[in-house]
Amino acid sequence: MYDSDQRKIVSVLCHGSIFFSTTLVAIGIPVAALFLSTDPVVKDNAKEAINFHFNVWLYGIIIAVLAFVTLGALGLILGPILFLFHWGLPILGIVQILNNPDQAYRYPFIFRVF
Repeated sequence: MYDSDQRKIVSVLCHGSIFFSTTLVAIGIPVAALFLSTDPVVKDNAKEAINFHFNVWLYGIIIAVLAFVTLGALGLILGPILFLFHWGLPILGIVQILNNPDQAYRYPFIFRVF
């Protein structure tokens, strides 16, 4: 049996790491959790957080290119959507984990590399 409190803390740190920054530094927390934890739920949450980081980066690049091509018009529309996606979904994930730490949170609208 795995410690529920430790599972909850590490899983919340994995999903909440995106609030530190969207750089490679913030992805280090879920990567470390993935390699150091033996808990399968923590590993699933770490993988999902890594996938979410990659998706935010990819969507940001796509929106930047579209904004450049359309002289900012699509950036004004899609930028706030990415902002809500970037901040809202991790908050939802943290709430879900705090309510049910025994189940890994799955982000909607992302592709999964892992």
